[in-house]
Amino acid sequence: MGPTMSSQPAAAQDPAFAPLNPDYETRVRDSFARQGAMRLLGARLAEVRAGYCAIELPYRDDLTQQHGYVHAGIVGAIIDSAGGYAGFSLFPSDASVLTVEYKLNLLAPAAGERLIAQAEVVKSGRTLAVTRGEVYAEAGGKRTLCAIMQQTLIVLAGKPDA
Repeated sequence: MGPTMSSQPAAAQDPAFAPLNPDYETRVRDSFARQGAMRLLGARLAEVRAGYCAIELPYRDDLTQQHGYVHAGIVGAIIDSAGGYAGFSLFPSDASVLTVEYKLNLLAPAAGERLIAQAEVVKSGRTLAVTRGEVYAEAGGKRTLCAIMQQTLIVLAGKPDA
């Protein structure tokens, strides 16, 4: 975990954030596997817990901008997915997820051997969920916080994910 995110997501600390589907991890992993965009980028679902998700992305030259840093759009894509799946892990089994909005602050260049995007649920409601996330660039075993995100998700009740 990064310096600003707790070692346990809010969902793990508050029983009101318990997953509504006991098979949430399989459901999240299956949904992630269907994401062509994450597959195209080479992103990997690293960890899923109730209310938490981490995605890893190895550095690739074809994901960079003109200075050789991973492009901000790629950083946004992986943290958006991490937040979406953190929220989705708490949704009922008959619901799917879409991002309504997210705000991304870029704090440092996304430079290193890999990026780690991790997100946790702040509030999970019947219609909307709010998450927060961080993206770290890892180089030589050292992590640098390169982006922070706040996101709003919609719970698409009655619309299965598949």
